[in-house]
Amino acid sequence: MMGFLKLLLSFAPWLSFLIIAHGSMFRLELGLCVALGLSIVMGVLRLHRGLILWVGLAFFSAATVLVVVFQNMWTVQYMGVLANGSLALGTWAGIVVGKPFTLDYAKDHTDPSLWNSPLFLRTNNIIASMWGGAFTLNALLAWMKMKQLFFSELTFELLSYAVLIGVAVFTQWYPAYLRRLRASQQVAA
Repeated sequence: MMGFLKLLLSFAPWLSFLIIAHGSMFRLELGLCVALGLSIVMGVLRLHRGLILWVGLAFFSAATVLVVVFQNMWTVQYMGVLANGSLALGTWAGIVVGKPFTLDYAKDHTDPSLWNSPLFLRTNNIIASMWGGAFTLNALLAWMKMKQLFFSELTFELLSYAVLIGVAVFTQWYPAYLRRLRASQQVAA
């Protein structure tokens, strides 16, 4: 349960934006400012770090300037696609360069002697890939919602939340599954 709470905390700027920025231009602007402020504070306090920190700072800084200062309606219209696309791009870039964002958080509760082990690195690549897939899918869902294709707005919201909840559950389940698997193999040997 503690791991799940830490996971939620690491995405606090994004979650606050998701919760606040609905229904009006004022709420969108407020959501962007709150998320940018949280990103800065959490970065300074080292509660938020690594690639996801930098993606959040870049996205929320740019979006805040474009929306709050310049009232750029293209950015407003594509906000869901841009937000999810930024997370997807950052996640996939981290995997490509061999530094999945999950490493920064997994190291908090993993023995340092395991940080360079192939299993630890592969596990983080798998978990980060699941997040990358979720963010990519949510970017597509946001685009489809914006274009009003196939489903109602509520259906798109529920699908998007289900994808995020599913990958959060997977993030908690998969390492525990691997530990149980290793333990059962050691007992059998």
